[in-house]
Amino acid sequence: MFEIGWFSAKLFFKGKLLRDPIQFVRQTAIGIAIGSLLLVSLAQTEIPFWSTIVISSLVTGAAMPFLLKDFKMK
Repeated sequence: MFEIGWFSAKLFFKGKLLRDPIQFVRQTAIGIAIGSLLLVSLAQTEIPFWSTIVISSLVTGAAMPFLLKDFKMK
């Protein structure tokens, strides 16, 4: 398992893992923005901070598969 991760990391840093790295970065940035905005907006309410982190993490984690559904690797 460690070998597969190491091989993938080497390909990623050489620029040979992703077909369209700009699209990957854009979709990941959209997911991060959704999570950050949700975290900030929920932090303004009276909900305990630990629950706002849990809620924003769950929403961000649920959104990422939809954002990266067309993700292609070489």
